[in-house]
Amino acid sequence: MDREISKEEQRKRKIKTILRIAVPTAIVIIALAIIIPQFAPTMRRDSLTFAKVDRGTVETSADASGKVIPAYEMTITSPVATKILEIYCHEGDVVEPGESLLKLDLMSEETELQNLADQKMMRSYDKEQTVLASRTFLTNLEMQIQAKEMSVARLKTEMANERHLDSIGSGTGDRVREAELAYKTALLELDQLRKQLQNEKLSHEAARKTKELEEGISAKNLEEKRRTLEDARVKAPAKATLTYLNSNIGTSISPGERLAILSDLTHFKIDAQIPESNSDKLSLGAEVKVRVGKENFSGKIGTIAPQSNNGVVAFTVILDNDSDERLRAGVRAEINVLYDIKEDVIRIPNGNYYHGPGKYLIFVETSENELERREVMLGEANFDYVEVLSGLSPGETFAKTDLSDRSSNRRIRLSN
Repeated sequence: MDREISKEEQRKRKIKTILRIAVPTAIVIIALAIIIPQFAPTMRRDSLTFAKVDRGTVETSADASGKVIPAYEMTITSPVATKILEIYCHEGDVVEPGESLLKLDLMSEETELQNLADQKMMRSYDKEQTVLASRTFLTNLEMQIQAKEMSVARLKTEMANERHLDSIGSGTGDRVREAELAYKTALLELDQLRKQLQNEKLSHEAARKTKELEEGISAKNLEEKRRTLEDARVKAPAKATLTYLNSNIGTSISPGERLAILSDLTHFKIDAQIPESNSDKLSLGAEVKVRVGKENFSGKIGTIAPQSNNGVVAFTVILDNDSDERLRAGVRAEINVLYDIKEDVIRIPNGNYYHGPGKYLIFVETSENELERREVMLGEANFDYVEVLSGLSPGETFAKTDLSDRSSNRRIRLSN
């Protein structure tokens, strides 16, 4: 007959069972804690780049991108409808001021220029004739006035004589009245001639000015046609490199069509753009750092577009040394627009690991010849330094090499 197991016995057996399971488990866990670090991944020290954490100044900046372009570039277009007859230069040639680039068919333009020159000459002759006719007419009128003035003087004397004769009884009242009437009539005629002379002078002056205006308009048309014809001769305005030339001989050209592009490849600037969200960081004259390949340059913002286009704002960077021989047109450029200075902050050298403010997993060197993974908060940056907000202290050494592919490892052993 089976004996009933007491509760105390059941409790002891239960404890024994738990101990039989727990003790080996604890031993395994302790062993793993000791053994696993021994199997942490190992990397050669010389395969990594290390940098020190220090304290100093960080000039905060906004990232932008751009392209190196010639500081001076001029597009030459055709001012007239024509066709290409001859080519004098080729793309890549360095041309001097006044050097002809190509020849256009300008026969019709030259004919029109001659017609305008003839019209101007006719206007000039017409003005001279008007002036001479006016001078003759006014001179005759002035002589008539002088003759009338002498006639008035004579009639005045006759009137005085008749009055004197009448006063001594040798004349008659009718003769006095006739003399007075003749004198007054002559005065009215003289006044009329003087007013006519004044009006004629004004009229002839207006006519002269009209002829001068017509001659001036003709001269302006002639000068404009001369400039157009001179522009159509397609000459280099300054020493530059010919980067484009329409060399299709016999091709018909429309007014405004591009013929050539001249570029100064000894001086450069940066045609840049920045996301609209960072456009408030831009200001005229603000300092800018530019990186072209591995080369660094400095400059200032020269112009800023008044409005954004497709989410970006365009601006121009004027380089401090725009003739540096390391610059090449068309090369992409990384740009840092400096907008603030932070003094006495913890900082680390910038590198490929940095992609903007936020949290990062960075491996810091420990005294056990290991790298320890650490969560670090980084702030603003420029080409040289990144601001450290938390997670690192001055004097520590960290792996500047991007180890994002090792982010699952808490530690990395270093080997020589």
